[in-house]
Amino acid sequence: MSPKGRAELSRIAAALAAAGHPPDHLRAAVLQRLGRQDRALIAGIAAYRRHPYSRDLPDPPVLWCEGGSRLLDYGGDGAPLLVVPSLINRAYVLDLMPGHSMLRWLAACGQRVLLLDWGWPGELERGFTLTDYVAGRLERAIASGPVQALGRPVLVGYCMGGMLALAAALRRPEALRGLALLATPWDFHAVEARRAEGLAALLPGLEPVLNATGSLPVDTIQMLFAGLDPWALAAKYRAFAALPPDGARARLFVALEDWLNDGIPLAAPVAREALGGWYGRNDPGQGRWRVAGAAVEPADLVLPAFAAVPRADRIVPPESALALARRLPNARIEMVAAGHIGMAAGSRAEAALWQPLRRWLDNLPR
Repeated sequence: MSPKGRAELSRIAAALAAAGHPPDHLRAAVLQRLGRQDRALIAGIAAYRRHPYSRDLPDPPVLWCEGGSRLLDYGGDGAPLLVVPSLINRAYVLDLMPGHSMLRWLAACGQRVLLLDWGWPGELERGFTLTDYVAGRLERAIASGPVQALGRPVLVGYCMGGMLALAAALRRPEALRGLALLATPWDFHAVEARRAEGLAALLPGLEPVLNATGSLPVDTIQMLFAGLDPWALAAKYRAFAALPPDGARARLFVALEDWLNDGIPLAAPVAREALGGWYGRNDPGQGRWRVAGAAVEPADLVLPAFAAVPRADRIVPPESALALARRLPNARIEMVAAGHIGMAAGSRAEAALWQPLRRWLDNLPR
């Protein structure tokens, strides 16, 4: 049993003892409490499966494409933003549902918003390294005719996409106006280094799958993320079971769960770089991460920067993101009262992140 599991049982036992249960009844009482929790978990899963919500936002026009990747144009009349999401989740978390779309909100506020949807890795992309994604596809998107016609964009990178955006910004600063990093990791050993090293230690066992399919499968990626906080999965479904199914909170929960369950495989070379190099050796935090042979050094960035760090992030601990933010020479650091996903699409995302990001963008020189 994990330390968190033992702590949970100890908490339950202490609460029951305080309520007057004699010691010889504690075991039965603990099992009874856990049984009630299991029933709530099953009820939450069943409620999620039968919920009628389905995302129906149409895709915006495609401005440029290459391989499985598309540059989606959300419109807007202002200076351009080019948003770079992670490689392992669908890009539409930033355009989740009406009222929870950072991209449509920014476009309505006057920014010209472009989203690089990496897409499903095909035969070509399954051989990609991080250099292929950064010095290849991302830089070609920036240099494409439609983007150039709009003027120099601000790169906005979310999570892993922030690391790719940073590497591109260091390579091509003359093509950009600024760089915004949202919940972007850097020091992978800042918190619980053993857990990060434990993820890297799984890599030899994953090699047969990587070699056979050319990718790290979606189910494996979800298993790795679930291992970061295994109790959180059960807790959120128990909480969902108690929500009115026709309420806004229930619809948002289902929208986010549908997105989380709609993942993308990771190209095998990138999986090796991320698990072995980032999590195992902590190459970024140690100043050893390289793209196209050049060191990715945040201190060398010459562009204005914005770094949003969620205080309640369980995926990218704040200490990991702050290690990057504090190395940027000209950065506005925004501590966000939200979690990793809530900062982008949660019920308080507009006040917590969208508005501060918009104010920073409005103050950039054209």
